[in-house]
Amino acid sequence: MGISEDLPQKAEKLRALHRRDRPLVLVNAWDAATARIFEKAGSAAIATTSAGIAFASGYPDGQKISRERMLEAVARICGAVSVPVTADVEAGYGDTPGEIHRTAVGVLEAGAVGLNLEDGTGRSEAPLADPALQGEKIRAVVAAGRSHGVPIVLNARTDVYLARVGPETGRLAETIRRGRAYRDAGADCVFIPGVTDPAIRIASRRGLIVPSRSSRVRRRARFIL
Repeated sequence: MGISEDLPQKAEKLRALHRRDRPLVLVNAWDAATARIFEKAGSAAIATTSAGIAFASGYPDGQKISRERMLEAVARICGAVSVPVTADVEAGYGDTPGEIHRTAVGVLEAGAVGLNLEDGTGRSEAPLADPALQGEKIRAVVAAGRSHGVPIVLNARTDVYLARVGPETGRLAETIRRGRAYRDAGADCVFIPGVTDPAIRIASRRGLIVPSRSSRVRRRARFIL
């Protein structure tokens, strides 16, 4: 399957929609019909919902659906609308950077220009992926986009709060540690679901504004809740 020639422009459009002064609202579609409805209602971009697609396909949430089935659904959504689409591909359907690279290429072939990648594992003994390995996966996504000429908008999700990992007093520090690592690996956005305390939201945003390791310019990850 080839990659559409208009994807670089769509990727830049999606990236430009992320502005500090005006939060981007992304409505989650699970099929072509919902995507068309959201576009007609005025959505400038559309996000897919992995849970919604899984449920509509007869699977439970939590990466139980296959990569192929998920990407088929993403392709149908992308084919139904003209606005940029960002795809929720859960934990990437693989445990190695090579497998995540394959998923990222599949996302582009499906017609999406953004990708949501989470660090939750679904395993009680180790609920979160190793940060170093997750960073390698993020770099694999960035490399996949670069090799195909499409600057994928990568949304890195960390499930520290959603999965209630570790003592509550240590979750903010762990969230910031992971968010910084993912940002430095190339993520455009950091997604922290499960946070309900406004003070933690503010502290998380501030914690992700630090000098980049590659320059002296202060680099900020776009922040999503």
